[in-house]
Amino acid sequence: MRSETINPREAYDSFNKEDLKFKTPLGLNEEIVREISKQKNEPEWMLNKRLIGLNVFNELKMPTWGPDISSLDLEKIHYFMRPNANENSQNWDDVPEEIRNTYEKLGIPEAERMVLAGTGAQYESDVVYHKLKEQWEKKGVIFLDFDEAVKQYPELVQKYYMNSCVPIRLHKFAALHAAVHSGGTFIYIPKGVKVDMPLQAYFRMNAKNGGQFEHTLIIADENSQIHYIEGCSAPKYNENSLHAGCVEIHVLKGARVRYSSIENWSKNTYNLNTKRAIVYEDGIMEWVNGNLGSKVTMLYPCSVLRGKNARTDYLGIAYASQGQHQDTGCKVYHLAPETSSTIISKGISKNGGISSYRGLVEIKKGAVNSKSSTRCDGLMLDNISKATTIPSLEVAENDVNVSHEAVVGKIGEEQLFYLMSRGLSEGEATKLIVSGFIEPVIRELPLEYAVELNRLIELEIENSVC
Repeated sequence: MRSETINPREAYDSFNKEDLKFKTPLGLNEEIVREISKQKNEPEWMLNKRLIGLNVFNELKMPTWGPDISSLDLEKIHYFMRPNANENSQNWDDVPEEIRNTYEKLGIPEAERMVLAGTGAQYESDVVYHKLKEQWEKKGVIFLDFDEAVKQYPELVQKYYMNSCVPIRLHKFAALHAAVHSGGTFIYIPKGVKVDMPLQAYFRMNAKNGGQFEHTLIIADENSQIHYIEGCSAPKYNENSLHAGCVEIHVLKGARVRYSSIENWSKNTYNLNTKRAIVYEDGIMEWVNGNLGSKVTMLYPCSVLRGKNARTDYLGIAYASQGQHQDTGCKVYHLAPETSSTIISKGISKNGGISSYRGLVEIKKGAVNSKSSTRCDGLMLDNISKATTIPSLEVAENDVNVSHEAVVGKIGEEQLFYLMSRGLSEGEATKLIVSGFIEPVIRELPLEYAVELNRLIELEIENSVC
C-alpha cells in the first residue's frame, strides 16, 4: 500500500494542523444532533432516526462486561468536525494539499491506481474523495459516500439502514452512532455482477478529542460478488478519541461478500465499532480483520445466517502492546438448516498488553445439519502480558456438528533458542515465529495489504524488543 520510508510508523502517527470549517462543541445534546442533520440537508426520516438514537443512547447504560472503558468521557468528544475541503472530489488534485499528503503517505492513491475498482477517503466527519472506475459504473454498481446515497437513493437506504441488521437498540454505542453518524460508504452490487477488483475506503481522524462515526452499508444482490476493504488510522495525542462506526451488510441469495479491515487507530482511541451481516440462502459472508492500534477495542463482527445453506467465515488478528486491550471475536447466529461457520482468531500480546477472544455461536432450534468450527489461539511474547479466550456456544438443535478449540501460551523458549542458534537475533526470531502464527489470516488478504499488515506487526515487535 505504501512505499518504505526511514520511519514507516510516521505515516500513521503524524498529524496536520487543525483546519476545520465547522466543529461542534464538546459533548452531545439534541441541538448538536439537529445541527448535524441540518448541515447534511437530510430528509425528515433520517433526522427522526437520529433523534431516536439520541434518546436510546441517553437511556442505555455503558457496558460493564468487557474491557475497562471508565476513562472514556463522552462529554469530552467533538462529535462532528468538517475539514476545510470540498466533499466527494473525484480528482486527488482537488483535495487540499495537507490532506492529500496524508493519504499519499498511506499509499491510498497508489493502491487505487494499481489494484482497486474504486476508492473513498474520509477525513474527520466528511468524505473528501470518492471515485468508482467507469467499467463498474456501466455495470450498475453503486459506490458512494453514504451521505450522498441518502440523497440519491433514499428509498433503498431507508429500506436497509439500521433496521433488521443493526437495530438502534442493539447497544449504547449503536444508538450513539445512529444519532451522530457522518460519512462512510454505500455499495450496491446488482444481480449477477461479480466485481473482481476490491473496493476500498480509508478513514482518518486528525483532530484532538475527535470522534468518527462513519456508516458502511453494503447490499449484494442475488448471485453478485464483492470484496470491500477498509483501513483506519489516527495520530497519537494525550487526549482520548472515539471511533464508533457501523457496518451493515446484506448478502442476498447466492451472493458472496468479503469484508477486509485493517484498523490501526492510535493508542489513545477507544474503538467501539459494530459490524453485522445478514446472509440469505446460499450466501457467503467472509470477514478478515486486523486490529493493532487503539487503547481499547471492542469489536465482534456478527453474521446472522438467515437462509438455508448460508455460510460465514471469520479470520481475525489482534495485537496488543503496553496500555492496550484488544477484545475482539466473532458472533454467528445459525437460524436456518444446513448453515455453516468457520472462525479462526489469533491474538498476540506483548509488554503487558491484553488480547482477548470473545465469541458466540448460537444454533437455533430447526437449524438442522448445521456446522460450526471455532479455533482461537493466544500468543504471549513475554511474562507480563495476558491472552484469554471467552467462547460461548448455545446449541438448541441435536442434529448439528459443532467444535471449538482454544490454545493460549507463551512464545516457546526452545523455538527462540533454536532460531537464535542459527544466527537470528531475538527480535528476528520473534518476528519469524509471529509470522508463522498469523499466516492463516495474512494469506487471505490481497498481497499489498498482507505486506502492510505484516510490516505493521513487525514494527510493533521492533519497538518492544530490547
